[in-house]
Amino acid sequence: MELPLVVGVDGSESSLLAVDWAVDEAARHGLPLRLVHAFRWERYERALPSFGTARPAGEVMAQHVVASCAERARLRDPEVKVSTDVVAADAVSTLLRAGPEAFALVTGARGRGEVAGLLLGSVSLTVAARAMCPVIVVRGGEGNLRGSLGRVVVGVGDATEGTGTVRFAAREAEARGCALTAVRAWRRPLHEPGSPPAESVPGAPQLTADAAVEPEEQVSATLEDALREVVREHPEVDVSRRALEGPAHRVLLEAAADADLIVVGALRRHGHFGLQLGSVAHALLHHSACPVAVVPHRV
Repeated sequence: MELPLVVGVDGSESSLLAVDWAVDEAARHGLPLRLVHAFRWERYERALPSFGTARPAGEVMAQHVVASCAERARLRDPEVKVSTDVVAADAVSTLLRAGPEAFALVTGARGRGEVAGLLLGSVSLTVAARAMCPVIVVRGGEGNLRGSLGRVVVGVGDATEGTGTVRFAAREAEARGCALTAVRAWRRPLHEPGSPPAESVPGAPQLTADAAVEPEEQVSATLEDALREVVREHPEVDVSRRALEGPAHRVLLEAAADADLIVVGALRRHGHFGLQLGSVAHALLHHSACPVAVVPHRV
């Protein structure tokens, strides 16, 4: 059985955009779509009006949310198989539990009731920082969301992140019939061998921690190493390589402006239960002009 694409829905405008995007994504990959709504309705039952049913009013409202989203999905693409779930639990734990049996988790950038002015909803951020499967946060401009720009971007990090990120991006590019652009951000060393390191020189500029410090000739070799297997596995995908000097978060935000999807990795350390999201992924989730896929890797 194909693992479903799981979408967290809450009836907000952001989650409706996520449903639309996920329907198109499910159709590209031939996947079923599972819409999940989680709400602790028993906490608010006294404040909710009765609808003349034996079921809790909050549960009735939750069922209405998923039914509306399911109808929206079917109208967008009747060929995509849609199922729904309503869970009396918090949204984060519900989506994290669904992750091991999902192709990917999809969320909107902001949920219902989020404080005005927040760049990213707390549920989306926490799920992206803790899930053990890919998480896609749907955000960005109309053209980026439509997938009409013909490009998937992948950030190529250090070897410790493995090849999962690049493979995920290549599969996306192949499913979309578009180009794949692999980007590596780097900073040139600020001192020659035998000279004192830059941080010990008064007034020397300081390097940011999110870009690799390496000689220019090594950058291209790193990109080639990361892409070698992917090029062989996906020969029909047009792959380009871009080594750009500068902070990784800035380089990738600029690359996202004319992309349909940007893909980055995130390390998951065994036994660590807090948020595990690097500064680059964090910046993209808050500011990217296109949807962001975060692909986890175990350390």
